Amino acid sequence: MTLVPRIGANIDLYCALRYPESPGFHFWEPLTYMFIHGDFTHLFFNMFALLMFGGIIEWTLGSKRFLVYYLSCGIGAAFIQFGIFALMLIKYHDIFTAAEYSQIIDEGWTALLQNKVFIDPTAASLSGLVNTGTVGASGAIFGVLLAFGMLYPDREMFLMFIPVPIKAKWMVTGYAVIELLLGVGGVADGVAHFCHLGGMIFGFGLLYYWKKRGTFNGWY
Repeated sequence: MTLVPRIGANIDLYCALRYPESPGFHFWEPLTYMFIHGDFTHLFFNMFALLMFGGIIEWTLGSKRFLVYYLSCGIGAAFIQFGIFALMLIKYHDIFTAAEYSQIIDEGWTALLQNKVFIDPTAASLSGLVNTGTVGASGAIFGVLLAFGMLYPDREMFLMFIPVPIKAKWMVTGYAVIELLLGVGGVADGVAHFCHLGGMIFGFGLLYYWKKRGTFNGWY
């Protein structure tokens, strides 16, 4: 999941995920943002993870339920990000008047379309939170990783640069902790860490709900 630094006359303008207060927001973005990526590397790693883990989860849940699960994690991740952004935006309501707040967002959107930014760092930060687009399927992918860790917790895996096998449940836990620390720490790496966590949160909730109801396609 990456944040698109620029917006041009392309698909990002209509399909990347923005905060609902942005003049560029469209109601379909919590779905469409999953199907566009910042570059080939971003797309490759997301699809590689989907290939590695998605097949066994689809086999376990069944194709229809897997599709529901995948899309729900992606959409849920978007709404988790909305919630985190809403909390982050509270401080700007204390800094600016309501009129100034709205003006910065509107002018920030126009400036972003022209590849310009505010000189004032506080105004630039506010505009960036609201108007910058998020793209990528990583929220849904992290939901798939969570499902693998929950359904096959003791499956051993080898990770790059780690010479010993790691059980899936510890791999997933490690990913979750790293994303939480990076998100809380406010690391400016252009990655939507809370969106990743959102995919895991919705994945956990959906799997728990299905478990309470009965079985996973006759296997769990």
